Amino acid sequence: MKRTLGRSGIEVSAVGMGCWAIGGPWTMMGAQAGWGVVDDAESTRAIHAALELGANFFDTAANYGAGHSERVLGAALKGRRDGAVIATKFGYELDESARAVNPYGATEEASDVAGHVRENLEGSLRRLGTDHVDVYLLHVWGLTLDRALAVGEILESIVAEGKIRTYGWSTDRPDAIEAFSTGPGCGVVEQELNVLTGSADLLALAERMNLASMNRAPLGMGVLTGKITPETRFRDDDVRQKVEWFAGIKGGRANQDWLDSLASIREILTSNGRTLAQGALAWIWGRSPATVPLPGFRTVAQVQENAKAMEFGPLTPAQMAEIDRILGR
Repeated sequence: MKRTLGRSGIEVSAVGMGCWAIGGPWTMMGAQAGWGVVDDAESTRAIHAALELGANFFDTAANYGAGHSERVLGAALKGRRDGAVIATKFGYELDESARAVNPYGATEEASDVAGHVRENLEGSLRRLGTDHVDVYLLHVWGLTLDRALAVGEILESIVAEGKIRTYGWSTDRPDAIEAFSTGPGCGVVEQELNVLTGSADLLALAERMNLASMNRAPLGMGVLTGKITPETRFRDDDVRQKVEWFAGIKGGRANQDWLDSLASIREILTSNGRTLAQGALAWIWGRSPATVPLPGFRTVAQVQENAKAMEFGPLTPAQMAEIDRILGR
């Protein structure tokens, strides 16, 4: 399965590989933001497995591990760069030695991102070991629109220079995306989207503006895989232990409402021999041809399961409608 990244024309596998977890431990403004200790050798094997299974799209960020995820991905793709499409993100100050990430200024919203775009890009290019990034995403969710527009002007010039092929913004604010994404070099938006949550308005806007919708949390930070139960406890170094902004996890535990909703649609998601995770990805593909889900991974087995979802393809329109009926929407 293939998808096209909006008006950029870049073709990618229908599922991307989210590289947040392989960054290992790090902090964002002093708070734990990683998924715990990671095995770089296993991460490398997983990246190679993705390529072998036809999943060529990798979504990382300078933030992930304060540069570590980019370094691992870059090393794994050495000699294989031509077979991969890389998306990375920017907008924060990194302290690689301390594994710490902070905004440029007192708040994220008022960060001086525009003053650091080229510096951020050069850092990512070094860590990734490449001369260009395919997709470059503004990573500051709540950046004020005037500051974001200044960033967009710079990104347009960098597209013209050939160091990035297309760009976008990782935020769930439809009004901000509509204003930000008018430049010809903008081809994507990254939004939260899964079978239980996500902005339908933003997805519709992406379709109208010919932007690909790259999807964060397609598996609900693990909740939609069926592998997290009410008894599951996350480690202290796992961001899910204290995450407050994600509806699927409350107080360090899976949201019971989510688990109940998942149980109610399990039969549809697991149709034709799919796993729950594969069914959750199939729902996203069935939702819109503009979508590209980005499930995270830490192991070869996770990559294999997610990549195999492409063999099943999207849910049918009838299955999509039945899920909506069951969930009352």
